[in-house]
Amino acid sequence: MTADAAPLTFQRYLTETPAPTKTREHILTDPGFGRHFTDHMVAVDWSSDRGWHDARLQPYGPLEMSPASAVLHYGQEVFEGLKAYRHADGSIWTFRPEQNAARLQRSARRLALPELSTADFLESLRVLVSADAAWVPSGAERSLYLRPFIIANETFIGVRPARVAAYYAIASPAGSSIDEGVKPVSIWVSTEFSRAGRGGTGAAKSGGNYAASLLPQQEAQRNGCAQVLFADAETGTRVDEVGSMNIFFLTRENSLVTPAASGSILEGITRDSVIQLARDRGLRVDERDVLISELCDGLASGEITEIFATGTAGVITPIAQVKSREGTWGRVDAAVGPVTRELRDELTGIQHGHRADRYGWMWRLDE
Repeated sequence: MTADAAPLTFQRYLTETPAPTKTREHILTDPGFGRHFTDHMVAVDWSSDRGWHDARLQPYGPLEMSPASAVLHYGQEVFEGLKAYRHADGSIWTFRPEQNAARLQRSARRLALPELSTADFLESLRVLVSADAAWVPSGAERSLYLRPFIIANETFIGVRPARVAAYYAIASPAGSSIDEGVKPVSIWVSTEFSRAGRGGTGAAKSGGNYAASLLPQQEAQRNGCAQVLFADAETGTRVDEVGSMNIFFLTRENSLVTPAASGSILEGITRDSVIQLARDRGLRVDERDVLISELCDGLASGEITEIFATGTAGVITPIAQVKSREGTWGRVDAAVGPVTRELRDELTGIQHGHRADRYGWMWRLDE
């Protein structure tokens, strides 16, 4: 269900009731994460006989949907997450959006949904951010979070791919997603629940994967941890992901280790970027299976010196301590490791325009 048609033309229908300037400015002083939304959204319809059509920018608001819409009953839905950054000169940029487009296409393919072309995906972001540029905050750790998604909205009950779907993109101003800055967090090893199995939807960015993580996330919080560390579904012995983030371990020999993206792990764009930055710093990067016992033993012996997780929201989140029913490893008061901090500073510096973009990762949205 690829999109080989001519590029879409987005019609623009601006809201007659935008948020008052004072209201918007007040929100931008402390936006939080995912609490407030901009004045507009993008919508594009799809059907099996017409393909993608009726691309438009429209006022942000509720979706009209039948209670029998396929997404509500069979979970046919995929999404993406990326950010728009205001640089010091006022221009607005986003980070590696063509990679988000490619991953949305892979996710849609896995969930039997139509694939939106990269050109149309990029244009949808440009149209939305151009209309709501005033919502892009300034300052460190602040951005406009962009949430594109595709849902099956055919009205029917039956187990088959929907013949009607829609693409939407909404935006939300965001401060740091880490409530206490870059303070290292504790993670809880889940031995009862798995995030995804081999051959399943673990490599797709689909809402069902996140729904399955919520119960073990509650278990982690009850044990004083910010996130849950999932083991693989097959053996329960290998490291998978940390919540919705990829995980990295730095060894005493300056080797950076991360679980291989083998089909059950989401291929994070931040993950790929960190791997590139690390290699260019002279670190050896090993993408391989990592046993939970190897992690715990490495923390106990000092062989593992730093741990961090990567994702769009938190960028790079340092991890201080690993806890499970079997014991606790690491120190809750551990400082941010030097390599973790250097990688985070370099990556956020590129995103916010404070460091040179020598990789061509940034894409301007307000032109």
